[in-house]
Amino acid sequence: MIIDGENLILGRLASYAAKKALLGEKVDIINCEKIVISGRKKAIFLDLKERYARGEFIKGPFPSRRCDRFVRRTIRGMLPYNQYKGKSAFKRVMCYRGIPDKFKNEKHETVEKLNIVKTKSLKYINLKLVEKFLGYGQN
Repeated sequence: MIIDGENLILGRLASYAAKKALLGEKVDIINCEKIVISGRKKAIFLDLKERYARGEFIKGPFPSRRCDRFVRRTIRGMLPYNQYKGKSAFKRVMCYRGIPDKFKNEKHETVEKLNIVKTKSLKYINLKLVEKFLGYGQN
């Protein structure tokens, strides 16, 4: 299953992908930089600042600043990754920036119920902005 992440809400997409992976399906998520996080921009950035300031610069933790790894880590949070079924499900999930060459000719789907347009909230930010805030945004 190839999911196009454009305008999909991160938390809902993560739980959807985790359920599909637990059922045994291989889940590939493309266009990760276009996934959105719902909420106020200040609140999201404050939460991220606290998360990335945790620990020491030698010991860690060292969370990734790339949007595709950020999405994959969110999906891992929805899985029982300390158990065998969670580890094997996590191996079936991959996230990509943009559309890789191996998926250009294949059919990809978008899940309409996960779209930001379906919600009443107008407050959301793109993962590309989050990536830039965290210091990765070269593109």
